[in-house]
Amino acid sequence: MPFDVKKEYKEFYLPPRKPTIVTVPPMNFLAVHGQGDPNTEGGEYKQSIELLYGVAYTIKMSKKGSHQIKGYYDHVVAPLEGFWRQDASEGMDYSRKEDLMWISLIRLPDFVTKEDVEWAKEEAARKKKTDFSKVRFLTYDEGLCVQCMHIGSYDDEPATVALMHEFMTAQGYSLDITDSRFHHEIYLSDARRVAPDKLKTVIRHPIK
Repeated sequence: MPFDVKKEYKEFYLPPRKPTIVTVPPMNFLAVHGQGDPNTEGGEYKQSIELLYGVAYTIKMSKKGSHQIKGYYDHVVAPLEGFWRQDASEGMDYSRKEDLMWISLIRLPDFVTKEDVEWAKEEAARKKKTDFSKVRFLTYDEGLCVQCMHIGSYDDEPATVALMHEFMTAQGYSLDITDSRFHHEIYLSDARRVAPDKLKTVIRHPIK
């Protein structure tokens, strides 16, 4: 069976619907930085997703080509994730989507190095005739967080976030969103195929 991070690391990808405290270890990602409303059709955010998956699947399918990545093991491409923030805002103002700054992410298998990502970008560009230069190798140490499974529309997230913040305060923690610690979402559902009220999204906030 291919390695699947959702099954191997359930603590981080399948949390309960009640808030919990978790310490997230350093992880490696494919990342694309950008800004603006993610719902804009044909916009920068949706383009970033295409770039990430192009490189992620090039790495996954490398087993069938002449370039053999050291330590390769078969794996399920990890779910799309996103770091989100806004200037002059400690939390998330869902009415100001045009002011969002984001990093689109896909977690990498542990065997993938920065050099492997550079190879995959070049290989994807050669095959798809697309510029993949925006894709970066990112190591991120998220640390201490509060998280919760949110089921429903993205626009209904504030209610889940409020529960998370009530829980962390009751446990003696405070919110620690900064220029380098972010509102974090992990998308376990395909919004193109799943009804809004059934979408599953992990929401995670840094705390101290």
